[in-house]
Amino acid sequence: MSTEIAPPIFRDACPQDAPQIARLAARTFFETFGHLYDPADLALFLQSHAVAEWDRQLADPAFAVRVGEADARLCAYAKVGPTSLPLAARDRSTELRQFYLLQPWHGTGAASELMAWVLAEARRRDAMHLYLSVFTDNHRARRFYTRYGFVEEGPYAFMVGNHADEDIVMRLDL
Repeated sequence: MSTEIAPPIFRDACPQDAPQIARLAARTFFETFGHLYDPADLALFLQSHAVAEWDRQLADPAFAVRVGEADARLCAYAKVGPTSLPLAARDRSTELRQFYLLQPWHGTGAASELMAWVLAEARRRDAMHLYLSVFTDNHRARRFYTRYGFVEEGPYAFMVGNHADEDIVMRLDL
């Protein structure tokens, strides 16, 4: 039996994907950060990934979501949308709101393929600047974004329930 995982096939998300994306969003966040939080704070935060919220965003043309599917299940996603970070965004900016892959797909090249879509989507939106926030202690993600030319803008208090984490806002000039 082979231990190889199937490479994801990437496609634009559609409204029917909302339940699967909601499950994937909760799973990837928990897989990456769940050990850091009190269960009550984590549960409160994960309400922002409820199916109804994904329904709303998938129907809103201000957002674009790309999903990766392997073995008939979602394993990755990225979401681009209007800037929401508490900063003075530069003109013609957009934001990478979420970027997650399940752990078996880390290091497979899938993240690079997904980031290529993010950059193309930001340019399609005629953005001159792409923002994101990343957890200070998520060194793997910070290295990944730095390889693409993102630079640190400053700190950001990212709320997980009632717990404030220190994130770093990063910007890429397109």
